[in-house]
Amino acid sequence: MLLRTNLQPKVKLVLAFLFAFNSIVFAQQKIELEGVVKDENGYEVPYAAIGIPSKYLGTATTEDGSFYLQLSESNLSDILEVSSIGYVTYKIKVEDFLKLEEKVLILKEDIVSLDEVNILAPGDYVKNAIKGAKNTSLGTSHQLNMLYRRFSTEAGKSRFLVEHYIKVLDRGLTSPQYARVEVAEGRKSADYRFIKDKYPGHQVLNVANTNPFRKGINQKSYNWKKIGDSSYDGEDIVIIEGKGKKNKWRWIKLYIGVDTKGIYKIESSNLNSVWIYKKGPNGKLILSYHNRVWAKDKPINKMQQRLLNTSSDKVPVSYRHEAFVLGVETNKKKIKIGNYEGYKKDMGDIEIKYNPNFWNNFSIPPETAFYKKSVKELESIYGVPLESQFQSVNK
Repeated sequence: MLLRTNLQPKVKLVLAFLFAFNSIVFAQQKIELEGVVKDENGYEVPYAAIGIPSKYLGTATTEDGSFYLQLSESNLSDILEVSSIGYVTYKIKVEDFLKLEEKVLILKEDIVSLDEVNILAPGDYVKNAIKGAKNTSLGTSHQLNMLYRRFSTEAGKSRFLVEHYIKVLDRGLTSPQYARVEVAEGRKSADYRFIKDKYPGHQVLNVANTNPFRKGINQKSYNWKKIGDSSYDGEDIVIIEGKGKKNKWRWIKLYIGVDTKGIYKIESSNLNSVWIYKKGPNGKLILSYHNRVWAKDKPINKMQQRLLNTSSDKVPVSYRHEAFVLGVETNKKKIKIGNYEGYKKDMGDIEIKYNPNFWNNFSIPPETAFYKKSVKELESIYGVPLESQFQSVNK
C-alpha cells in the first residue's frame, strides 16, 4: 500500500507530461499546400502572392505558376488568398483547399477601364507614390524570412549554386538599405567555375540597394508616360513608365494604386530587375518576390579558353538572383537577427554549417523551369547529382 501510494503521484506526473507532449506535437504538426495557379485560359500565373495575409504567412508562385507552402493545423480555418496584378483576388479556406481533388486555383481577369477624365498626369502619380510610401508600405522594423538563390553561369552554362535561408531586418520602401542580415542556413553545389568573380558582401543587400524607389527617383531625369492600367486586390492600378532623358536605354516601370498610391510592382532596366509586393494584414505592402540578372563579358587567358572550349578571348558570365519572401515577423520581441561576416565576403565564400534536416523539412518553392535547367547543367558537368554535391561540399 505504501509503495502504491508513493508511485501514484509519479504516474500522474508522467501521464500529465505525456498528454502535454502529445498536445504539443499535435499543435506543431505541419500541413503541406502544393498546387498551381492558372488563369481562365489555362495559362500559369507567375509570381502571384499566395498565403494568409492576416498571419504574415505566404510565398509567391514560381515562373510556371506552381507553389508550395507549409502551414500548421492551427491554420486550417484561415483564409488562403491568391493575389496577382490584373486578376480578382481568390480566397479559399485552407481546409477547403486540402479537399480539392485537383489542386489548381483559377484566377479571373479583372477588367479595368479607368475614367480618363479623372486620370492624373503620369508624373503626379509617381510624386504621390513617393510622398505616400510611409503610409502604404510597412515602414516599422520587421524581419523578412527569405529564401535566396544565386546561380553562376559561364559561357551560358550553370556552374555554381548558392542557396541561403536568411533573416533580413527591413524598414520598408522609405529606407535605402537593409539594416541587418543574417544567414541562418545555407548550402552550395560543387564549384565548377573557371572564372570566379567575387562580390564584397551578401548580394541580398542589392535587393534593397538596386531598388530605384528606395534609392530615390529623380523625377526630372525621366520622361513619364502612362502605358497601361490593371488592378490588384480590388484596386485600380496605373502602369507608369519613365524613360531616361539623357540615357535613353534607362527605364523604370511602376505599378501604382489609383486610390492608395501604393507601389505593387517595380521593374527596372538595371539588371533586368523586378520587385513584387503583397499586402499584409493591415494593408501595408511588403516585398514578396525579387529577381535580377547581372551579366558581363569577362576576359579569359589561354588556359581558360581551352577549358571552356572557345577561341574567344572573352566569355559571357552571369549571376542570376532570385528571392522568395516566405514570412514576415513584426513583433519586435520575436525579431532576432544577428550580424555576421557576410557583409565583407562574397556569398559563395560564407561558411555555414550544413543542416540537411532543415532543408528536408523546409518550405521550398517548387522547382521552376529555370531552376531545373540550371541544375541539369550543373549535374551534367561530371554526372554528379545535386544532392550528392550538397552532401560532399557542405560540412
